[in-house]
Amino acid sequence: MNIIEELFAVIEDRKANPVEGSYTNYLFDKGVDKISKKIGEEAVETAIAAAHNDKAETVNEIADLIYHLLVLMGKMDISLEDVEAELKSRR
Repeated sequence: MNIIEELFAVIEDRKANPVEGSYTNYLFDKGVDKISKKIGEEAVETAIAAAHNDKAETVNEIADLIYHLLVLMGKMDISLEDVEAELKSRR
């Protein structure tokens, strides 16, 4: 299992077994609108870091962006396989 699969498994576990104080559960409770706003913020922060040619900060922001995308996927019952199939169909 790679780290993205592992992280997604943790997110799915938080969905099934909420943990008090969990940021993931906070996002799930706030819903798609809040998660989508966080994705937008992280995307902008990623673009700004890249525009400043700051590799370390860009990597950090990409990690935040991927995490929030995975939370959205969990909330909307979108699997990694769904995304993989879509990417394969574009190849």
